[in-house]
Amino acid sequence: MKDMGEMLLRREGFSEIVIGNTALVRAMVESGVRVVTSYPGSPTPEVAAAIASMPAERRPFYFEFSVNEKVAVEVAFGAALNGNLSVVFFKSVGLNVAADTFVQLALMEITGGMVVVLGDDPGAHSSQNEQDNRHFARLAYLPLFEPATAAETHAMFKEAAALARARKMAVILRLTTHVCHAKEKVAFPAYAGAQAGGPPAFTVANGPYVPIAAAVFPMKRKALQKLEKFREYAETSPFNPVFSGQDGKRGVVTCGTSFLSLADALAFAGAGPDILKLGITYPLPKRLLGDFLRGHQEVLVLEELDDILENEIRALAQAQGLGTAIVGKQDVEDWIGEYTPERVAAKLDKVWPELLAPRPEPPRARPPVPPRPPQLCPGCGHRSAFYAVKKALAAADITVADIGCHSLGFLPPYQMGQVLLCMGASTAAASGLALFNTGRKVLAFLGDSTFFHAGIPGIINAVFNRHDLTLVIMENGTTAMTGHQEHPATGRNFNGPTTAIPLRRVLESLGVASIREVDAYSQKKLSAMVKEALAEDGLKVIIARHPCMLKHVREQKRRGAWKGVPVRVDQDKCRRIHECVSVFACPSYQVDGQGQVHVQEDLCIGDGSCLQTCPAAAIAPAAPGGEK
Repeated sequence: MKDMGEMLLRREGFSEIVIGNTALVRAMVESGVRVVTSYPGSPTPEVAAAIASMPAERRPFYFEFSVNEKVAVEVAFGAALNGNLSVVFFKSVGLNVAADTFVQLALMEITGGMVVVLGDDPGAHSSQNEQDNRHFARLAYLPLFEPATAAETHAMFKEAAALARARKMAVILRLTTHVCHAKEKVAFPAYAGAQAGGPPAFTVANGPYVPIAAAVFPMKRKALQKLEKFREYAETSPFNPVFSGQDGKRGVVTCGTSFLSLADALAFAGAGPDILKLGITYPLPKRLLGDFLRGHQEVLVLEELDDILENEIRALAQAQGLGTAIVGKQDVEDWIGEYTPERVAAKLDKVWPELLAPRPEPPRARPPVPPRPPQLCPGCGHRSAFYAVKKALAAADITVADIGCHSLGFLPPYQMGQVLLCMGASTAAASGLALFNTGRKVLAFLGDSTFFHAGIPGIINAVFNRHDLTLVIMENGTTAMTGHQEHPATGRNFNGPTTAIPLRRVLESLGVASIREVDAYSQKKLSAMVKEALAEDGLKVIIARHPCMLKHVREQKRRGAWKGVPVRVDQDKCRRIHECVSVFACPSYQVDGQGQVHVQEDLCIGDGSCLQTCPAAAIAPAAPGGEK
């Protein structure tokens, strides 16, 4: 088995099949990056996993998971001001958290250079929206590269890093989910090894670094001048190639994975359209685009999500007096989801129906795959918490969700969390729902990692303004949803042991007077606590604590210490109430065609959280040899 860390640090050149996230880390190593920061979020966690695979003593740069994306940008920015080439990476909606800092970057002379790696998510595979962060590049006056493959991710990062360092600026590398996770054989060159760090380079002479009113206009002017120089670079960049298709009348402007889907769709075409593939999508190369438009009667703009390129290209054509017909998005569906080869072929059929030759017959239809809704893992403490909390609430009471594994509580049968906005929003949203609300109690959920990420301001606001709600903090001791990263309460960070910041002490320091703690598996106790809290006025916090069992069981099994005992259903006692299946809803329980309940042994982890849920006491530890 190949050692990823050794591969990433290999001095000699080599070729390997890797995902885009792994190719990105190798590019960081080759580019001499000194500081990397992040907050975990799909589709980028594998970047940190690749970094973690390198022996810590040989890792050529400093890495940290910061407390949130805004802080991550600020740490990377500070390091870059001191002359260190720095990188920050996070998922699409993480840029919303970082925006207040991010939009200032172009105003600054960033002496070490800085690359912002964004993991956008067309298709919303792991996000609450499909936001198109190309808008942010235009808002912040920052150049943007868009790779389509793992090899391009490697090449474009190296170019972005070199330009950022040479021009003392921040540059964006925008990945999407398929670029992050698709595999490709990439040829990696040799590199000389980690570069020695120079002396601290920060000086106010490179500033100003304080954008007060008197300095803003000169700083903005300089940012725009840098952007214009970058546009000149983009005019001749090899990352903006033109591919000839022998059809001089029609052309396509595209970028990212839409280009790959277009290539697949055109595989059976004869004389296809010419293609301008933009690897730098901001600032746009106006001369290159003008020449491409001028050379064609009709041009299709093919881009996932928003019509950003389309609108800018239309404006360019109008400004240059070009008569080229420009075809872009035509109905609502064109704004939604990924541009797969099938969707691009359908678009081509709609725009140029005579273009595509008959394609091979599709293979025989396979039986449809049954839907697999997301669900909490067997043994998850959140399941016990939802089960217990629901028993304490009236049907009319309102529950507010937050981001994390516990977001799944809104699904049947729990139906806990009728409102969800973004990370850390539950307490403040619940505060608003509680106003003028005398007949319905309001309860919010918040994860322990999200508490530190963005949850504290909402709690402070609830204390400060005396809002009336109950907050259940679901503490499972990790950042579970994105891959079990540490957070400030765990006593460890990416690099080793650190000071633990206990939740209760933080809450007490914020002025929260009513705090209760309970193991989430203690269902009757948790239900009683919720009823007590709902009867009180003001902000009440219940810390429902239980370790993430997926992480916990794996760790215990590695040490040979796991002592879980699978359960069985005593068919003589079972009254087919189906509480275990329909209300507690552990996926280990299955109902057969006769209504009998059985335990799926390969799913049951033997945690015993279900033993207390059966009204008939029909669930018991299994005898050796399995269920009887």
